[in-house]
This record gives sequence, structure tokens and C-alpha cells, in this order.
Amino acid sequence: MIRFILISFFLSVTTLGFSNSNAGQKDTLLGRLTSEIKKSSEYDRIKEDRISTIKSKLATTRGSDEELLFALTDSLYNEYAAYSYDSAIVYARKLQELAIRFQNPTFLIRSKISFGHTLLSAGLYKEAYDTLAVIQIGQSAPAVKARYYALMARYYYDLAAYDYDPAFSVDYDKRGNRYIDSALIYFPVSSFEYNYYKGLKAFKKGDQEAARISFGKIIDRKDLTAHQLAIVASTLSGIYTQQNNMAQAKKLLIRAAIADIQASTKETSATLDLAKLLFHHGDDIKNAFTCVEKANKDAIFYGARQRKIQVGTLMPLIEAQKISNVEQQKNSLMIYGIVVTLLLILLIILAITVYRQINKLKAAKKIITSAHEHLQNTNIKLSEANSIKEKYIAFFFDFYSKFYNKIERFTVQVEEKARDRKIDEIKFLINNIHLKREKEALLLNFDKIFLSLFPGFVEGFNALLRPEEAIKLKEGELLNPDLRIFALIRMGIHDTDKIADILEYSVNTIYAYKAKIKNKAIVNKDEFEREVMQIKAI
Repeated sequence: MIRFILISFFLSVTTLGFSNSNAGQKDTLLGRLTSEIKKSSEYDRIKEDRISTIKSKLATTRGSDEELLFALTDSLYNEYAAYSYDSAIVYARKLQELAIRFQNPTFLIRSKISFGHTLLSAGLYKEAYDTLAVIQIGQSAPAVKARYYALMARYYYDLAAYDYDPAFSVDYDKRGNRYIDSALIYFPVSSFEYNYYKGLKAFKKGDQEAARISFGKIIDRKDLTAHQLAIVASTLSGIYTQQNNMAQAKKLLIRAAIADIQASTKETSATLDLAKLLFHHGDDIKNAFTCVEKANKDAIFYGARQRKIQVGTLMPLIEAQKISNVEQQKNSLMIYGIVVTLLLILLIILAITVYRQINKLKAAKKIITSAHEHLQNTNIKLSEANSIKEKYIAFFFDFYSKFYNKIERFTVQVEEKARDRKIDEIKFLINNIHLKREKEALLLNFDKIFLSLFPGFVEGFNALLRPEEAIKLKEGELLNPDLRIFALIRMGIHDTDKIADILEYSVNTIYAYKAKIKNKAIVNKDEFEREVMQIKAI
């Protein structure tokens, strides 16, 4: 905030001398851009009206209409995606809430992709990766896969550009290319996206001519939206910049900037790149300042952290040049300009230092929080394990004590009958041994103790199954064979052979029971047992 105030103050002081330099526009394209910048608020009002219309439809939509609710919320997200980070992240979360509420896996994947896209646009690279990396895209529709792979490609391309370090950027670009290859499989060949990403891949691999031809084929298509035109023009300008054709690069960046303004796109780099080009290659300080000022307003409006940093590195340079121009016109401002410039440089150094320290503190806090949470989880698990051990040790001591007493009484009776040669009575005693009943009693006692430790196990287990597949216990049943198998797993017994021995089933039977249950689950089969382990004990 202090930095912003000083910059604003500095601009206001130097504008008087600056306004008389470079009078008039150097070309009509720049004149049109300046005119469009002044009309930005009008385009923004049109966008806000469109957003209000969608919100009104959403407010009158029935809560049971899943498809329409999700579609309208997704429309709002798309309106905000390149317009306002705060609003975009709100509707990205609402999409996730709707997906969870409707238990729709496709909605959930789409919402996570939108959430990751918003984080990436805001420059939250780690958070974006954490969100996108866990998405299981395998069974998704082609359009969803295409969007996901294209977004992952953008993540690595943006990371390469942000790092700007050969030690890492080259590898990031290669990773981005691999994701582009995957995306191209799923985009329709005639689509804008297919042709754009094909050209982008060629550009990133250093084949500038192939990239230029690809982009040249689509930039003049009549069906392009303003946002698509801005993307193509901006990327194509990068090719001409590398070829040192600055005149063509400038024209394309102006077209991109105008298209972004007309589309009310705030998460954009076109005006910033144009400011750099005008400053470094055009010696056009006035228009460079106009562009960087627009880029700064857009970055603040959207909330793009990386854009703010990029603007912050260019703006002082332009300001320094403005100071030089002012010095030539008004020598009386020389000392003041030098002092302000030095303060600005010191402030930038201080801001960088503070920024780094804040990042270190955040990283340390995150490590401490993570360690604390891990310790809490460990304590919970140890407490749970101790409780299980105590109850089941007591149970088995009691059970085997009673069983031993029964065997001892039986042995005494048999010995007495044998001594008296009462064979029939011995047979009677043997026939009255009910092993099956003893086993059932053992399992019943196991069920009782298990449910005393995990009273919400049955409800939690059914919550992992599709509603129509929920297990319904018979009268008098505490657990059935399906539940008993996963109860043993919840107690930490994952060895199928051990489970089979305990329940006196074959190993194949245990596998069959487990497969049958997992086929009814609403979660991924590979994640089912992990979700069972999350069912809480008392």
C-alpha cells in the first residue's frame, strides 16, 4: 500500500511535464487502443449486466434441477474466470459444493479443474498444482480431458515463464508440451483450441515458422470471440518478437489489448507486454505508461499476484525514463526526481525483502501446522488402537477363560463316564457340544465389542455405498458377513488370509465379498478401504 501511494504521488507530480511530450498518437492503432482504454468501464458495465442476468436466472432455479443449477453456476464462473479472482474463486467453490451435493463425479472433476484454473490465473502455483495433481481424469468425457490437459500445459508454461531460469524452465516447457500432446488427442481437429494449441506446441519447441503458420490460419477467422482473438494475437506477437520483427509484434499486441478490453478480460498480459515493447524498443514513454497503468489496474482489479509483481518490475523503469524526460524540460525538478527515484528503489528493495520474509514465515507456519496436524492424527490413532487392544484383550481373556472352564468340565465328565464305562452317556455329552453355536456366540460378542468401539460404523459404511445398495441388517443382526470383513479391516487387519482364518471362509470368498461391496461404492474402488479406515471410533 505504501509503495502504491508513493508511485501514485510520483506519477501525479511528473505528469505535468510528461503530458507535453510525444504529443499526438504515432499511429492509428495506438490511438484506437487509447480510445478503447477510456471505454473500459462501458465494456465492464455490459459484462456486469450479463452477470446480473445469469444471477437472476440462478435465483429462480429450483434446487432439484441439478443440470441447470450447475450450468448457470458454471456460466457465472466463466464470466468471472478472467475478470475477478475473488468472485471466480467463490463460484469455483460453489461448483464443488453442487458436485458434492448432487454426488456427481463429472461435476466434481469439472469444478476442481475450474478451481485449479482460478488459482493458476492468480499466480498461486503451488495451490494450483495441489488441486490439479489429485484429479482422477481417467474416465472423464473427452472435452473434460482436453480442458484438463490444456490447463496442466498452461501451468507448466506459466511456471517456466515465471521462473525464467534455464535450469528449470526448459524442463517445465517439456512437461507442458507433453500435456499439450494429450490435450490435442481430445480437441476436435477443426476447433479453435486444437489449432491454437498445435501452434503453441510448435512455438514452445522452437519451431517458430510452423507456429507462425498455425496462428496465421486462425487469427483472421470470423468466428473467433474477442477473448480467443486476444490469445492468438498475443501469442503470435511473441513469435515476431523472437524474430526481432518489433513492428509486427506491436500491431498484434495492440489487437490483443483491444480485444481484451472489449471482452472485459482483466487477467491478461497483452497490455503489459505492449508496455515493455514500447518502452524497450519504441522509446514511446507516453504510450508505454498508458499501457502499464492499464495493466496495473487490471492486475489489482483481478487480484493476479504474478501480474502485480511483473507490473512492479516494469513500472519503476518507465518512471525512471519519465524522470529523465522531465529533467530535460524542467531542470528545477531534477533534485526532486532523483530523491523520489532513490526512495522508490529503496522501497522496492524493502518490499522484496519483506515479501521474502513473509514467504519464509508462511512456509514455517505451514510446516508447523502440518507437523501439529500429523501429531494430532497420530495421537488419535494411538488412542484408538489402545482402546481396541484393551477391549479385545479383555474380551478374549474372558472368552477363553469361559471356554477353558467348559472344556475342563467336559473333560471331568468324560473321565467319570469312561471310568464307569457309560459309553452312551459319553456319546450324549459329545453330541451336546454345539461348535457352530459357540462360533456364532464368538462372532456376536465380536460384533458387540466392535460396535461399542465404532458405534457409527454401519452408517458410515453405508454412506460409502450408493443409496440403493445400502446394507440392511436382518432383525437381531449387529453385523453381517460383508460388514464383518470390513470391520476387521477397520481394526487394522488387512491380510486377506488372516481374515479368512478368523471368519472360517476361503480366501476366494473374502475376495468375492470385497469385490461385490466395492462395485456398489460411490468412491473409487482403490480408495474404498482407505475411506473405511476414516470411519471414526468413539
